[in-house]
Amino acid sequence: MYRLAYIIQKIQPSTRRLKLLEVINECKKILLNELDLRREADNTIQLRRNFKNSDELYVPEIITEYSNKTVMVSERIYGIPVSNIKELKKHGINMKLLAERGVNVFFTQVFRDNFFHADMHSGNIFVHIEHPEDPTWIGLDCGIMGRLNNEDKKYLAEIFLAFFNNDYRKVAKLHIDSGWVPYETNINEFELAIRIVCEPIFAKPFCDISFAQVLLHLFNTATLFNMQVQPQLILLQKTLLYIEGLGKQLYPQLDLWKTAKPFLEEWVMNQISPKTLINEIKERVPFWVEKLPKLPELLFYNLEKSREINQNIDKFFKEKHKEKMVGNLFFSIGSVFIICSAILINNEQEPKLSLIIFGLGIAFWFLSWRIYR
Repeated sequence: MYRLAYIIQKIQPSTRRLKLLEVINECKKILLNELDLRREADNTIQLRRNFKNSDELYVPEIITEYSNKTVMVSERIYGIPVSNIKELKKHGINMKLLAERGVNVFFTQVFRDNFFHADMHSGNIFVHIEHPEDPTWIGLDCGIMGRLNNEDKKYLAEIFLAFFNNDYRKVAKLHIDSGWVPYETNINEFELAIRIVCEPIFAKPFCDISFAQVLLHLFNTATLFNMQVQPQLILLQKTLLYIEGLGKQLYPQLDLWKTAKPFLEEWVMNQISPKTLINEIKERVPFWVEKLPKLPELLFYNLEKSREINQNIDKFFKEKHKEKMVGNLFFSIGSVFIICSAILINNEQEPKLSLIIFGLGIAFWFLSWRIYR
């Protein structure tokens, strides 16, 4: 796959924006990680910790003393596979609540914890049926987990909210601001392209709209504007398709937009709240306490460096000025020699001397050109 991607990029340079090598490298990394069950055990422990005492998701406990690179042992769980709709209905499971909790679990993992289960197909999800009116998801197989950086999370949340509000201008702007689409992209044309694709979709009732398909259409449209593939978003797209598919299967009337919007609005508001700002300052306090005694020394050092840089800049421009003067002088001397040779040739006097003088003139012109260059 690496060789094929390399050949494709050589033959068709425009495919570089697809980042084929990076995508293949991401797949390789995921596959190799899945072969090490210690990593899966660590992922399971972390996900269990994130949802400790949660009513929405239960993650089995790992028995670490019996686990190693090739064997992972966990507690036994009891539940019904989420794909067995008939059995779930037979036990009177609240399907609407179960579907909504699935959406909440996904967005909580992505935006609150920045650590999400990226393989949530029906074979890895069970339902605890002890309390049918208050059902809990059970998550298994944490071999593939995804993370996003803070910038990607921020842009994704704002893009989702812009879609909820039919603000296609903001969707286009966010793609450009995030660097996913080149900065020189014409925002008016990009907005129009997004509107043309999305307006017919949003004409339907929200419960009939596929969130994952909208995201897919958006990325396909952005591709026409040279959007670079974001390998870190591939797992997210796949997981969103799984979650939405499961939700619609459990409760066809599920309005994913209505379920997700309050969560995203709250998350975005929390990012700009005074409390978040204070927490970020608190996190940086140890760093600044450590650096504070060194600040006078660092300030003095940078001022000295600044003065040294300014002196070097002055010296550089003075040298350049001298070089320019020398270049002008050589050009003038060369011009005088060539004019003199032309006069001698015109008067038919000393033809050999005329050629020598002409050669000197060309030599001085060449030296002048070299100095300027």
